[in-house]
Amino acid sequence: QVQLVESGGGSVQAGGSLRLSCLASGYTYNQHCMGWFRQAPGKEREGVAVINHSGSITYYVDSVKGRFTISRENANSLVYLQMNDLKPEDTAMYYCARTSWAYCVGTDWTNFDYWGQGTQVTVSS
Repeated sequence: QVQLVESGGGSVQAGGSLRLSCLASGYTYNQHCMGWFRQAPGKEREGVAVINHSGSITYYVDSVKGRFTISRENANSLVYLQMNDLKPEDTAMYYCARTSWAYCVGTDWTNFDYWGQGTQVTVSS
């Protein structure tokens, strides 16, 4: 069955960096768009970044542009989120997810059919 397992979260001070990883299994990884989402307590789930099946097309929410980079390693079924210059408002549970399609259709979380359990990112000021 499809499984997505995130890792790499933690606690950092503002201005610091973290790299999240998501290992996928149970399906043909290089045929699906992947995305990173986050959800802070009391807030709605937010799409952070998405990447198409080949890694050639990426999209970021405005609040992370220039600070976060999404990438994928199809040979090893991995997707990454490199997060630099972290801010307290980046504090959230971060999830990776996949769509049913090769190309991404925005960051609407309802387009994603499988999700990981999440990894916590906490940024202190």
